[in-house]
Amino acid sequence: MPTEFEVEGRSDAAPFTLRVRRGEGMALLTMNWKDGKPPEDFVGFAIECRPPDGDRFFPLVNRLSFPTADGEVGASPKPTTLAPLQKFRWVHFPRDAEVDGEFVYRVTPVLMDDDDELRSGDAQTAAIALGGETYPEQLNVTFTRGFVSSQAFVDRYESAGPISSLLPKKAADGLDFQPTHPEATEALDWMGFEARRAILALLDRAIADKQAKVSVVAYDLSQAEVVSRLEQLGERLRVIVDDSGEHGESHSGETQAATRLAASAGAGNVKRQHMADLQHNKTIVVDGPQVQAVVCGSTNFSWRGLFVQANNAVVLQGKGPVAAFQDAFEAYWEHDDAEEFGATPSAELVDLELTGIDARVSFSPHLPGNAMLQTVADDIGDGAESSILYSLAFLHQTKGPIRQAIETVTEDGSIFVYGIADKEVDGIDLQKPDGNLAPVSFAALTKNVPEPFKSEPNSGPVGTRMHHKFVVIDFDKPTARVYLGSYNFSNPADTENGENLLVVNDRRIAVAYAVEALRIFDHYHFRVVSQEAKDSGKPLMLAKPPRKPGEKPWWDKYYSDPQRARDRELFA
Repeated sequence: MPTEFEVEGRSDAAPFTLRVRRGEGMALLTMNWKDGKPPEDFVGFAIECRPPDGDRFFPLVNRLSFPTADGEVGASPKPTTLAPLQKFRWVHFPRDAEVDGEFVYRVTPVLMDDDDELRSGDAQTAAIALGGETYPEQLNVTFTRGFVSSQAFVDRYESAGPISSLLPKKAADGLDFQPTHPEATEALDWMGFEARRAILALLDRAIADKQAKVSVVAYDLSQAEVVSRLEQLGERLRVIVDDSGEHGESHSGETQAATRLAASAGAGNVKRQHMADLQHNKTIVVDGPQVQAVVCGSTNFSWRGLFVQANNAVVLQGKGPVAAFQDAFEAYWEHDDAEEFGATPSAELVDLELTGIDARVSFSPHLPGNAMLQTVADDIGDGAESSILYSLAFLHQTKGPIRQAIETVTEDGSIFVYGIADKEVDGIDLQKPDGNLAPVSFAALTKNVPEPFKSEPNSGPVGTRMHHKFVVIDFDKPTARVYLGSYNFSNPADTENGENLLVVNDRRIAVAYAVEALRIFDHYHFRVVSQEAKDSGKPLMLAKPPRKPGEKPWWDKYYSDPQRARDRELFA
C-alpha cells in the first residue's frame, strides 16, 4: 500500500499548525496560527528538511532578505533561518525526491526584536515519503519540471552554456539535434523530471519484453530519445502520427519520424491522421506477457513537451487500461472520420478497472449524444463545494462552456478558484480568486530584472510553456476528483480532435494535481509581484515588524484580505 499522502505536525507547544501533502516529487507545506493572529514581531517561517537516512536538517533558502541599515537588499539567497518565508504555504522540491524513505520537515516560527535580532519559537515537525509511484503497479502521476523560466534553471545550468546548446530551436531539427551543453545529461534529466523518466522507462520495458506489441498515437513526434526507442521495436510497433498543419509538411519532425518508423516497423504499421482537425493524443500502449501499461496525459513526444513545458504524464498498469486504450487505438486506425469514431464504444466513458481507484476514460471526437464538454462544465459550475484549481493551456483563447463555467464560479465567490492558462503569444494569464486576470510576460523576464534575481532564457523552442490540461475539484474533500488528459476542454477537443479525457475520483491523485496547480500558480504569480514591485520602484524585500504608527505586519493581508484569508485557511 502507498504511504500517507497527507501528514500533520503534532506539537502542542507550537503556536501554529503544520500540514504536509505529498505531490509528485515535491511537498506542499501549509501553516496556520492556532489561536487568533500571530504576534506583531512574527516575521515568517524557517523551513528545514532532513532527507531519508540523513543525519541533519538542511534549511531551505530564500532569495528575499531583510533590508540592511542603509535600505539595500542582499543579492545572495539566504537560509530561511536567517531570511524566513513570509508566506503560509510553500512547495518544496527536494534534490532527490525519488529516494525511498521519509523526508522530515521542521518548521519554526521566527520573531524579530526591536534591535533586529532574530529568535526562534517552538517548531513543528512532520515526515512524509515523496518517492515511488502514486499507486504502485496501478497508476503513477508524473510531471515535467517546466522550469526553463526559473531562477533554478539559471543558477544550475545557464552559466555553463546557452539554452541553444540544450534544445533545438525548431521542432523539425529535433531528430538530429545533439546537445553540446557540458552538463546536458544532468540538465535534461532535471528538466524532464519524472515524466521523461516514466515515458522512456516504459519504452525500454517494451523493448525488453520481446513479445510485447506497442501502439502509439502521437501529435508531436520529434524527440530523438523517443523515436530511436520506437525504431528498436521493429514490426512490434504500430503508430498513428498527426499530419495536421505543419506536421504534414515534408520537412516536419513528424514526417521525418513517420518515414523512419515506416522503415523500421513497415509502412503498413504507420498511419498519418488528423481526424476532423487534429490527432492530438499522446498515448503509448504496451501489451505483452511481462508488461501491460499505458502512458497518457499532456506530454508531447518532443523536446518542448519534455523539457520546456509544464506537462503531466500518467502511467496506467493492468489489463483494464490496456484494453481501453488499445480499443481506442483500433478505432482510430479504422476510422479517420470524426462521426464514425464518435459512434464507437471508445467515445463513451470506459471504466479502467483499477483496484480501489475510480478512474474512467473517454476518447474524442464525440457525437452530441456522448459529448463530454458540457458534463465537465456542469461539474465545475454546479458540483464544486470548496475549490477549483486548474492549469489549462489555451483557456482564454477558447470560448465555450468550460471558460464560462470557470468565469461564473469565480465571480460567484463561494468557491475558491486558482488557475493559470497559457496565452498564444508571450506568456500566460493567471486567474486570481478575485476574478482578475494577471498577465505574465516571458519576454519581460529577460531584461531589467532586479537583484537578487537574474534574467531567464527566452530563446530556444519558444511558444507555449504551460501545457497542462487539468481541473481539480474539491481536493480537500472525500469527493475530490480531477479531469485530465490531452483534452483541451474546448469544442474542437470534444467533437473534432483525437483526444483522451480521464475522470479520476480519488483524493490522493487529486491532491497530487492540486500541489502541481499551486506550484505553477505560485511560480508565475511571483512574476506578477515582481513586476508590480518594479513598477512601484520598491525592491522586493522581507518586512520587519511594524515600528511606526499605522504600519502593518507582513501577515496582516492574510487576515484582512478575504481571499488571502481563504487561501490560508483552505490549504492549512
